[in-house]
Amino acid sequence: MATTSNSRLNKRSRAVIAVGLLLAAITTAVAAVDAEGSVFLTPEAFVASAFDGSSPEPQLLWLTGELRDQVADVLGHPPGVVRLRYWQSAARSAWILEEIGKERPITVGIVVDQGRIQALRILIYRESRGWEVRNDFFTRRFSGAILDADDQLDRRIDNIAGATLSVNAVRKLARVALMLDRHLRSE
Repeated sequence: MATTSNSRLNKRSRAVIAVGLLLAAITTAVAAVDAEGSVFLTPEAFVASAFDGSSPEPQLLWLTGELRDQVADVLGHPPGVVRLRYWQSAARSAWILEEIGKERPITVGIVVDQGRIQALRILIYRESRGWEVRNDFFTRRFSGAILDADDQLDRRIDNIAGATLSVNAVRKLARVALMLDRHLRSE
């Protein structure tokens, strides 16, 4: 009798352990995906779409001196990089920039054509909330935006309830992309 009871207990214990290990593996996999964020558009696909399928060679812009100070003023902190990769063809430039929303970076692709935002796309979103900024109803608001005399966007970009910090981060990146493009055109 004790052997049968121990045998059932061992089978149950093994089943519980197996389920526990399975749950641990699933939790680890989900955490790994969450750490990477939700990829809505790869950087390569974004750049290709910005230039009608034929991407120019990437170039580097060093953030030094006054340009670095201007970017820091917009972001509210020094930029986390000393050089930025960008793509340019004629009067069009494409930028892939990152800024923290609440806790995690948001990767945004911005196309500037002749000093105006032509397209803004959320490429990778890593925050646990505020993901609404990736939707077209929000990103379309930036189309045609320029910088005014005070280096502010020329239009109001309304907040989204529950996504205020993400909206602020995207607004800042739009301003930075326009400033960087203006810098390229002034050289």
